[in-house]
Amino acid sequence: MNAATNPAPPAVSVIMPVLNEERHLRNSVRHILEQDHPGELEVVIALGPSTDRTDAIAAELVAEDPRVHTVPNPTGRTPAALNAAIKASRHPVVVRVDGHGMLSPDYIATAVRLLDETGAANVGGIMHAEGENDWEHAVAAAMTAKIGVGNAAFHTGGAAAPADTVYLGVFRREVLEQQGGYNEEFIRAQDWELNYRIREAGHLIWFSPDLRVSYRPRPSVRALAKQYKDYGRWRRVVTRYHRGSVNLRYLAAPVALLANVAGLVVGVAVTPWALLVPAAYVVGITAGSLPAGRGLPFGARLRIPLALATMHMCWGYGFLTSPRALARRVIASRRPAVTAEPAQQAPQTQPSAGTTADR
Repeated sequence: MNAATNPAPPAVSVIMPVLNEERHLRNSVRHILEQDHPGELEVVIALGPSTDRTDAIAAELVAEDPRVHTVPNPTGRTPAALNAAIKASRHPVVVRVDGHGMLSPDYIATAVRLLDETGAANVGGIMHAEGENDWEHAVAAAMTAKIGVGNAAFHTGGAAAPADTVYLGVFRREVLEQQGGYNEEFIRAQDWELNYRIREAGHLIWFSPDLRVSYRPRPSVRALAKQYKDYGRWRRVVTRYHRGSVNLRYLAAPVALLANVAGLVVGVAVTPWALLVPAAYVVGITAGSLPAGRGLPFGARLRIPLALATMHMCWGYGFLTSPRALARRVIASRRPAVTAEPAQQAPQTQPSAGTTADR
């Protein structure tokens, strides 16, 4: 074939927001550099103010491979890191990867193919949680079970389909530039907000289970609790930012938290029968952990109910205590979607796959 019928594959820029990732950064970058995509590739790491050896490891990676570059991100905030990395990168396809994410070997090649086949502005797939010890195995099981995260396609899988947002994302650069990148007021849920603008401009977001990123869970109960409290807090911001985004899945954890607290208080102060409510919750998550823990070591299976309770209760607490002032500030930063010329727009379609607004 000649070049007209077999064009060269597009060059790809991988952008990475990184903060305190000494444990996983080298392995994450290795998974990028070993991709089977035949086109040109660069990796731009945006370095936040880490307190571990992340910066030293990044410097080693730069010295070892000319495809790796770094840019500073003094704020440490994820959306600022992403914007800095986008600005420093140069290729027409932009792949977001986190410092604790491991791409499957054909991730970039598959994403490039899907961009071409679907005409989408952004494609993404499954956040495949994998642990390295009993606690992380337990969290990974909780994060991939419907009792833990509901029916979100990016956690539990599903058919390829249009989506409202996707995990991480592989973007067409021109669309990112049209929209002005990420809204830096969204410390969390910045991917949801950007994809909302992209869809509002008439572009397609596409979910595919063929895209898989291995994700390393938080290494402790405390770290998981903070993560899910932040998820809940920012999901409440999103519901105030975009009123139509509320659904029953997002109300389950706050309702469970309120019911458990009420059951404990009434059970101690009024009647012990009310203690049946938190007891039923414990029985429910324990029973739900059994199928989620199949094939795991016994120590990991024992920890799954604790992981589930931490995720549910902390998400619910973050949602219920999210300050209105935060939502008002974020709403004030709202950016209108920028619509491309008609010839450049992808066909509009109704979203149907799962959301990553919790991220």
